[in-house]
Amino acid sequence: MKSKAAYIYGIVLLIGIIVLVNILASKFYLRGDMTEDNRYTLSNATEEIVQNLDQPVTITAYFSEEIPAKLRKTKRQFKDLLIEYVNVSDGKVNYQFIDPGKDKKTERKVIRKEGIRPAVVNVRKQDERKQQRVFMGAVIRKGDKKEVISFVKPGMSIEYTISSKIRKLSAEEKPFIGFLQGHGEPSLRKMRQVKSSLNVLYKPEEVTLSDTANRLSKYNTLAIVAPKDSFPKSHLEQLDNFLERGGNLLVAMNRVKGNFKRARGMETTTGLENWLKEKGIEISPKFIVDANCGMVSVRQRQGFRAQINFPYLPIISNFKEHPITKGLEAVSLEFASPVKFTGDSSLTYKPLALTSKKTGIQSAPLRFNIRKSWSEEDFPESKTTVGALLEGNIEGNRKSQMVVISDGDFAVNLRRKQKQDNANLFVNSLDYLADESGLMELRTKGITSRPLEQIKDSKKVFLKYFNFLLPIIIIILFGIFRFQHKRMLRVKRMEVDYV
Repeated sequence: MKSKAAYIYGIVLLIGIIVLVNILASKFYLRGDMTEDNRYTLSNATEEIVQNLDQPVTITAYFSEEIPAKLRKTKRQFKDLLIEYVNVSDGKVNYQFIDPGKDKKTERKVIRKEGIRPAVVNVRKQDERKQQRVFMGAVIRKGDKKEVISFVKPGMSIEYTISSKIRKLSAEEKPFIGFLQGHGEPSLRKMRQVKSSLNVLYKPEEVTLSDTANRLSKYNTLAIVAPKDSFPKSHLEQLDNFLERGGNLLVAMNRVKGNFKRARGMETTTGLENWLKEKGIEISPKFIVDANCGMVSVRQRQGFRAQINFPYLPIISNFKEHPITKGLEAVSLEFASPVKFTGDSSLTYKPLALTSKKTGIQSAPLRFNIRKSWSEEDFPESKTTVGALLEGNIEGNRKSQMVVISDGDFAVNLRRKQKQDNANLFVNSLDYLADESGLMELRTKGITSRPLEQIKDSKKVFLKYFNFLLPIIIIILFGIFRFQHKRMLRVKRMEVDYV
């Protein structure tokens, strides 16, 4: 009887625990985040934004109910993050999911009034490829203002997208960021990816200096990108005044350039290089070559084109720990140069981006040999700086900050998806200098790639033969072991006293 009573008591106790756990789960929300970059945990910047809202925010997610398998993960991630926003906002953020495809009236409203259009994706059903219209967008409302996320792309930084939209709705006035013109710099139209990212929180605009008027007074942050012509003395004086009042500067400039048609590389001068040296940073007029590099297309004798490594196009994957570089994985440069610190102890110099362990430096002018067979002797240097941050009293008594990158074209005309980190580095630098959002670390939140570490040729050969021979050796050893084992059994069976 006692055992039966104990059994019943145990069952009742177990049911009571389950009920209690469910009650607590309905009252309290708890979830562990084991991802490397904490992609399901909201950042401090996001929490501060939503907790300081003066009006409630409603997020209406327009997602199709029937969605291809490859997009379901993105939908689930979006919903999970919305739950996190609700939990940290003290009731200031609410959300709802609506299927626009449930009826034609709802679909027309979503397309016309909300500005969200369906995307056409390829799906495979019963060994047959079909196209399917899918809604994966959202509208964020605060009062009578709204922001639209037209399509939630797989792999995008969802938290950055949502938080920046909420902050944009809350901001009364966006700060200006100036892009210097008049010295052969590319227009903002040629930096569409950069401009699109900046438009969320800033007002990027072009500014041309005048010899008589100071046009930099409205800016706290200024970008100088790939100048080709000389800087007049009056323009350099205006830049001095800009730094003197505490302005911040991003300089992405070329000290060398390459001509593929003539297969030549040469030095470039604009006067800005001497001005930078006076401030404490020198960009050498030399070419960096790197074993970790991009490729160029070369026509072969047989008539077809082949992709070959071209070390003059270094791929930077070595970044120092800093808010500007957080989350970056690979930045493609074109004809970069070494960056050196020439200032004194009153300035703080921080390298941000460096080349790989296999680097070389070549003086200009030079000729490119596309078909050159590169060896380890061509890369005697290691971890050469190509991007750096300078902080301190750069000019006058006000503290300024300056980011310098030795390639002026790395953020211009970005078309390939794999160059997303080029735009991220550029925009992160301006974000850090403007010091407005605290959201820049979210832009690169999410793992996109894991480039392999460079290894020596001798190690490659060892690994090649090791992988090939190891299975064969294991099989041979196993065969010898089985042969010896069976041989010993036969010998035992031949003994007189064997049972």
